[in-house]
Amino acid sequence: MKILIADDEASVLVSLEYLMKREGYDVHLARDGEEALAVLQRERPQLVLLDVMMPKKTGFEVCRLLRADPAIAGTAVLMLTARGRDTDIAKGLAVGADAYMTKPFSTRELVDKVREMLRSVTPR
Repeated sequence: MKILIADDEASVLVSLEYLMKREGYDVHLARDGEEALAVLQRERPQLVLLDVMMPKKTGFEVCRLLRADPAIAGTAVLMLTARGRDTDIAKGLAVGADAYMTKPFSTRELVDKVREMLRSVTPR
C-alpha cells in the first residue's frame, strides 16, 4: 500500500519514511502543501500522514482540497502536528481528517494507527 508523508521538517520525513518502509509500505514524500497535492494526484496513495504547519499550503488546506477532489477524496488522512489544542483538532476533523495525532508521538502508536486506518481502506 502507498503512503504519502507530507512534512516540511527533513528530520521528520527521514524518520517517518524509514519507519513506514520498515513496515512494508510504498512511501512517497512531500515537503510542502503544493507538493503534497501533486503527489496525491500522481501516486494516489491510500493514506497520507499530513503535517499541519507547512509552507505554500497548510495541512488543513491540503485536506480540504483533497476531500473536494473526487479522484483522491477517498484517501485516508492522518494529521500529525505539534498543534494539539482542541480547536486545532476540531479544525482538522472539520476539514476532513480521519484522525489526528499530536507530536511528539510514539512510533509504535503511529504504526498501530496507520495499520488500523489502512485496514478500512480499499486498495487501488
